[in-house]
Amino acid sequence: MMNDESGEHRRRPRYRGTHPRAFDEKYKELDPLRYAEDVRKVMARGDTPAGSHRPIMVAEMLRVLAPQCGEIAVDATLGYGGHAREILRAISPDGRLFGLDVDGQELPKTEARLRAEGFSSAQFLARQVNFAALPRLLAAEGLSGVDILVADLGVSSMQMDNPARGFTFKREGPLDLRMNQDKGEPASALLADISEEKLARLLRENADEEYAEGIARALCARRGKIMTTSALERAVRAALPAHEREALGDDPIRRTFQALRIAVNGEFSALETLLHVLPACLNAGGRVAILTFHSGEDRRVKHALQQGLEDGDYADIAREVIRPSSEERHDNPRSSSAKLRWALKA
Repeated sequence: MMNDESGEHRRRPRYRGTHPRAFDEKYKELDPLRYAEDVRKVMARGDTPAGSHRPIMVAEMLRVLAPQCGEIAVDATLGYGGHAREILRAISPDGRLFGLDVDGQELPKTEARLRAEGFSSAQFLARQVNFAALPRLLAAEGLSGVDILVADLGVSSMQMDNPARGFTFKREGPLDLRMNQDKGEPASALLADISEEKLARLLRENADEEYAEGIARALCARRGKIMTTSALERAVRAALPAHEREALGDDPIRRTFQALRIAVNGEFSALETLLHVLPACLNAGGRVAILTFHSGEDRRVKHALQQGLEDGDYADIAREVIRPSSEERHDNPRSSSAKLRWALKA
């Protein structure tokens, strides 16, 4: 039973079948404290509970970061707070962690969760800011550097699962794709204005899309009409060569969404800025760990860390990329494309 605005009791809307299909109907998953057993069942079948995020490669991150009591840390992509929670446990009670995230919808929820676990405002500070502004944040806090920085790049499960955010073609919703819906324009507005040549270049550079020209031509032919995730999915699928559609599957659609999301949020420019300022933001002996999920991110991280090693900014870096274990990939399929790289400040 629930209360409406008048205070009267009313029944919770029931869904068809044995399992909810709509995001808003998944009330058991969205309230994990009340329905812990239901959440465990969802995780046991290899799925991520609605409205939550399963942190990836936690043990591997803790091993390379080696957090110690009293250290100062930054989680540059706070998200659901899974990595932050484990780092906070290691650096408490005297350490501090700054949790950064541009998503104003999810940040307050994560802050409340971590507060409920006992982390005070002296230990954990949440900031709605892009990680590219890290030097300005540290200066405002009176810090010259930090001991630990972790960044889990890409889109979170909370954003992906919520159809109102428009991050996936698997659910009908507005074609938005913004991490921060209070700033910038949605992907639908980008498609309404961008030239065919620029869109093709965007698809190639942001997602290595082989059919960039054909997809760009098809999307620009429907300029101003692609307002939803399903409309974009249909337009991309129709743009593919008919004899290859079945073999290509959903990959070109997924890459198109990725390319638009990166463009709408300025993800590559923000990452490049972070990688440029990162050495100056780390204390001597400071450690950084970065999770990437596609080649565009990984190339930038790999190059920046290698350049930092050559320049003497880093004493050591990951020689080989670290990947999730087979067990983690089985238990959490969303981890499959993850790559972890690390560096140690000189």
